[in-house]
Amino acid sequence: MPRVKRAVIHLKKRRALMRAVKGYRWGRKNIIRLARPAMLKAGAYAYRDRRNKKRAARALWQIKINAACRANGLSYSAFMGKLGKQKIALDRKILALLAEHHPAVFAKIVEKVK
Repeated sequence: MPRVKRAVIHLKKRRALMRAVKGYRWGRKNIIRLARPAMLKAGAYAYRDRRNKKRAARALWQIKINAACRANGLSYSAFMGKLGKQKIALDRKILALLAEHHPAVFAKIVEKVK
């Protein structure tokens, strides 16, 4: 069986790993056995939290819309229900922006829905 020399590939993989874990604490930044699982975990957390970021943004939009609705004498659930029935196609992101930065426009939307 022919001899396989892997020094170049091993060093390349190690260099990439060490670049990825730069800035980690303790041995996870310079010990391969600790760095590899730390990097894999970091990737898993990053994947999970990219989705959680969207979840948190939507929750914040709902809070902003609810606050603006209650200032105009309507609850969030009633407002969203009536929006759907009247086929007003504004998503929560836009409604939250209007509620926060343009309360007069949001008040007109609430009046139209009522």
